[in-house]
Amino acid sequence: MAHSHAAPGDLTRNQGLVLGTLTGSSGPLSAYDILDKLRADGLRAPLQVYRALDKLVERGLAHRLESLNAFVACADEHCHRKGLIAFAICSDCGRVNEFADAVIEERLGNWAGDQGFKVERTTMEIRGKCAQCAVVA
Repeated sequence: MAHSHAAPGDLTRNQGLVLGTLTGSSGPLSAYDILDKLRADGLRAPLQVYRALDKLVERGLAHRLESLNAFVACADEHCHRKGLIAFAICSDCGRVNEFADAVIEERLGNWAGDQGFKVERTTMEIRGKCAQCAVVA
């Protein structure tokens, strides 16, 4: 899922380390997984990781997967958006694919407008089996 983000030059050291760890990972990582990987780089406290993650998520460089309580690097180097972001999560191998769909976003936006609901963030998580795991089953 991860790709090579050209990290903005104004990231702090910790933000850069956390983003690099997420980008280099083959799957979602919890804050404690990230902390374990970065101890040798001087990160010692969970708060250091959480602060960096908060800023990365705020900037759209990382996403939080609510159902897993884990984080992934943004898979779309141009995304950095606040609209609808959807994730397909494989229940077997843990692979996560990120995608956005303008039609679904528009329909949800219309519904929210009709209801007088102010959308701040929309994240969809779809659980199932990826193509590789579905073939094995």
